[in-house]
Amino acid sequence: MKPLGQHPAPSHVIAHLSDPQMLAGRDLFGRVDTAARMRAALARLPALDPAPDALVFTGDLADLGEPEAYALLRGLVEPVARQCGAQVVWVMGNHDDRAAYAVGLRDAPPSDTPQDEVHDVNGLRIVSLDTSVPGFHHGEISAEQLDWLADVLATPAEHGTLLALHHPPIPVPMLEAAALIELQDQAGLAEVVRGTDVRAIIGGHFHCSSWSTFAGIPVSVASSTCYTEDIAAEARLTSGVDGQQAFTVLHVYDDAIVHSVVPVASAPEVVGHPIDLAEQLEALDPAELFDLVSRKDSALNAQDL
Repeated sequence: MKPLGQHPAPSHVIAHLSDPQMLAGRDLFGRVDTAARMRAALARLPALDPAPDALVFTGDLADLGEPEAYALLRGLVEPVARQCGAQVVWVMGNHDDRAAYAVGLRDAPPSDTPQDEVHDVNGLRIVSLDTSVPGFHHGEISAEQLDWLADVLATPAEHGTLLALHHPPIPVPMLEAAALIELQDQAGLAEVVRGTDVRAIIGGHFHCSSWSTFAGIPVSVASSTCYTEDIAAEARLTSGVDGQQAFTVLHVYDDAIVHSVVPVASAPEVVGHPIDLAEQLEALDPAELFDLVSRKDSALNAQDL
């Protein structure tokens, strides 16, 4: 659908999914079918218009780092990515295993070194930064990684940079226990990214949608596709629930990035308009279109659709 308002079409569309925590042949906690939840999330992507240019998965891809789980995830994601014409960007999380991740998702030799990568998505640079710490759930970025990142960012990209990492550098006031497994030494990362072409930082880890800023840069945290944290649960320190799963879609413009939450599960429609109405709206001149949609007593708004 062509733009109907004052803003042009976005230059890039990025689907940001996180924390699928895939398992091979069994349910997470004996109750959550992570493959089914991932299928449901992926099924929503082809409906996006414009289609996504990249699918970014910010960590905890396999709950136990099983090679079979990475193969299952890849088998689900890659056909949808091809259908959308999208690149796939993987990011390491605390539940992932570096060696199995390298082999299963990067087609690389097994390695215990940080799995950092740079992707060019039609001039938009996406940096996948490995914040995992083998044997632990908190996040760290080594001095060597910071030097590498600084070198990458020394040359601006055509459309700027998205920094994708599992442990987002933000407070989590609605889930205070998460502070124990947050990204350590955030000041070091701030020193590297401040004043660069990084336009947004995206992450996961907390299993709830959240936003903040870091070193003057917007931060967007995607919810999980497997289970979510009820951050207003009564008399519970934490409460993971099998519901409200979601992912985030980023629309990149020259002067802005819009972050929108997409629920994985659909809900009953109570009001709406048929898809063929879009063509009718596009055929109107701007004045007619504005009057039809904005005026409260117009023929469109008077209908009970």
